[in-house]
Order: sequence, then C-alpha cells, then structure tokens
Amino acid sequence: MNDDVTAGTPATRRTVLCGAGAFGAAAVLAGCGPSDDKPAKSATELRGTEIAKTAEVPVGGGVINQQAKLVVTQPTAGTYKAFDATCTHQGCLTDKVTGGAIHCPCHGSEFKIADGSVQHGPANRPLKEYPVQVKGDAIVVA
Repeated sequence: MNDDVTAGTPATRRTVLCGAGAFGAAAVLAGCGPSDDKPAKSATELRGTEIAKTAEVPVGGGVINQQAKLVVTQPTAGTYKAFDATCTHQGCLTDKVTGGAIHCPCHGSEFKIADGSVQHGPANRPLKEYPVQVKGDAIVVA
C-alpha cells in the first residue's frame, strides 16, 4: 500500500494516526501554558482587602485565595505572609499548600511558605510577596 497522500487519494491509516497524534500533543501542551485569567492585582490595588481569616491559615501551611490570586501562609505561629499565586515558571496558578511549600500543578515547581523562594524548579524566580497585616481576625493587604 502506498502511504503517500496526494489530492484525490484516500487517507491511509498512517496519515490518520499521525494527524491524531499531532492534535493530541497540541491539546496537552495547551494545558501547560499560562492561565487565561488576569494576574493578581498590585499591592496598591489590593490595599485594605481582606484575603483570609487567621483561623483559616494553619501554622506551617497556607491557603489560596482564588479571587485575589494570592497565597496566604503562616510559616510560624502568628506570622502571616502573602504571595502572588501565579507560578513564575509559565504563569500557572498554584493550587495547594502542603509540607511547607506552595505547589504549582503544571510542572511541579514548589515555593517556600516563609519567603516565596523556589524550593524546587523548574521555576527559577520567587513568588512576588505582598505586605500584610492582621486586623482583628482578618488578614489584609497592607
């Protein structure tokens, strides 16, 4: 059987499989790109915004505020930090905080909850930190 495809000739099994494989690879790679969402607002734009309740943020862990696109952590008791939830590798949003690290689901980057520095790549830049303060039981951008 001739595998060449020319005008007016039916597609061969190899042509169909190669085309399907290329389409599948493109679909997978599309999921690895940056989020379609806008990045987190600047600290100035978020100033005074409540981003978490102190009771929600465990010591040695953190929570992700999807709306503000910020990660709020408590590395040690009573010390709260906030970081942009956007991974510095390719712009995916981090999705969880476990084991003292902020995790990106796209390529496995991890960032330290204490300072946002890279704990495990491929990211090579830290997460942007936002100043915070505690007002009553609320953590707000300062």
